[in-house]
Amino acid sequence: MRFSKNKYHKDIIDQKLNNLNKKIKCSFEFFPPKNIDLEEKLFSSVIKLNELKPFFFSVTYGANSGEREKTYKIVKKIHEKTGVITAPHLTCVDSSPIELEKIAKFYWKNGIRSIFALRGDSNNTDHSHRMYAYDLVMLLKKIANFDISVAAYPEVHPESPNAQLDILNLKKKIDAGANRAITQFFFNTESYLRFRDNCIKNNINVEIVPGILPIYNFEQLKRFAKMTNVKIPSWMFEIFDKLTDDVMSQKIIGASIIIDIIKSLSEEGVKNFHFYTLNQSDIVYSICRLFGF
Repeated sequence: MRFSKNKYHKDIIDQKLNNLNKKIKCSFEFFPPKNIDLEEKLFSSVIKLNELKPFFFSVTYGANSGEREKTYKIVKKIHEKTGVITAPHLTCVDSSPIELEKIAKFYWKNGIRSIFALRGDSNNTDHSHRMYAYDLVMLLKKIANFDISVAAYPEVHPESPNAQLDILNLKKKIDAGANRAITQFFFNTESYLRFRDNCIKNNINVEIVPGILPIYNFEQLKRFAKMTNVKIPSWMFEIFDKLTDDVMSQKIIGASIIIDIIKSLSEEGVKNFHFYTLNQSDIVYSICRLFGF
């Protein structure tokens, strides 16, 4: 019974894919692994996704110096293995401008020309001297002509009081010199399209790249959504609540949902997509290949 159900789901996906003829460009995000075994799995994913000739890779990190060093090591190793532009995430919380200038100069000297500039989260309750992402963008551009990506939030940043202030904060980052914005993940395409329209109305004239989170496990997804203020549509709860113990079906239905999102946005003129891979490649690779990439 399970086999026939999963095959039915696969047939649905295949039917959708027959209608897809637009080629898209992808970029992929990874995080530094915690041990050697996980590092091997990460680079297995990197090598696999490199077959798709991505626009760039990015690598996240925490706020302390040890994590920064780990990110730098992974960034250099990915670039050496693939030749693909690889951008380290850089946050400015709990760091002084002098420290950040030192990091930026180090990156530039060592051939890193692209950075994902973020504010980041802090445990420090004293915000009187806090830097923000637009401060970091300005600092980076003063050091060198980095290619800079910044974050955007179609469903509003968790700390923002309203959508318009969110847009104004994004505009500050773009006016400071950011080259593109990459969104938080979402599942309502109308949220992204409204956000993109609002950006245009506010003279934000850079590409707003949609961030795509593959659905590996619905319980995991709910945790991510709660942390990031992302709304999961009620119809998704109805579907996945019936698949609680069926991991394979969750992945197949999840892939179908992501395919629909990408197809819908592609028809609205979106050409580039940024995947939050969680250091996995199978579903992401399949989706991108099935789009003719």
